[in-house]
Amino acid sequence: MPAAAKRPPRPAPAVWQGARVPAAPDTAELVRRALAYPYNLPAGSFVQVGDRTLPVPPEEPDIDGRRALLAYGANASPEALTRKLARLPPEPIAVLRVLLTGWDVVYSAHVTRYGSVPAAVVPSPGTVASVHLVFPSDEQLAAITATEGANYELRQLADFSAEYEIGGEGPVEIDAFISVHGPLLLDGAPVALAAIPARDRAFAELTTPDMIERVRAALHPDLTLEDFVLHHVNHGGRPLPPDLLG
Repeated sequence: MPAAAKRPPRPAPAVWQGARVPAAPDTAELVRRALAYPYNLPAGSFVQVGDRTLPVPPEEPDIDGRRALLAYGANASPEALTRKLARLPPEPIAVLRVLLTGWDVVYSAHVTRYGSVPAAVVPSPGTVASVHLVFPSDEQLAAITATEGANYELRQLADFSAEYEIGGEGPVEIDAFISVHGPLLLDGAPVALAAIPARDRAFAELTTPDMIERVRAALHPDLTLEDFVLHHVNHGGRPLPPDLLG
């Protein structure tokens, strides 16, 4: 049996006849969503309950029996968690900040169906990345997994150490969504997400808007940035050659 996560130290809606169908996002919102990835990541730990973001209670978060899932991109964002879990009844999900040694957060070699270039994780000995762990229920994990599509595989992380930023040793077993496409390379090396803080980082950093612009220029130089995003919203995401950017 897999080990449950260590306890850290203290610190579909019903459809009714005549319901109004929400309006589709406008162009500005679609472009904002693509460029804003990985969205506003809280600097510390929190608990998400539906669309409410709450501080971690003084008592220990209830994570007994739940496995730790590495949240290194949008899965650590209240905005994304609210969207991904919207069809489930509101239930607390602990999202705890950790210092992860031995891995870094880089761009994956694919474009999403909403027109962004998302994150992946790769081994990076000596790097210490500030990321989060989420502790989902079985139903929450299934909902999150469904949003990852065929672009990621859920695996156990290897060769790492983790420490809660509020103090104390992190779990010895962590699951993670690993990109099946591998990292997107620039000058032969992965490119780190500037939005994810890290010490002793071995890779160059880019912001998401900068990375999307580089991919646009390489794939569709005839399209504006807005049209590039809308193209993928309308036609779906796609894998990228890892060496697209050289």
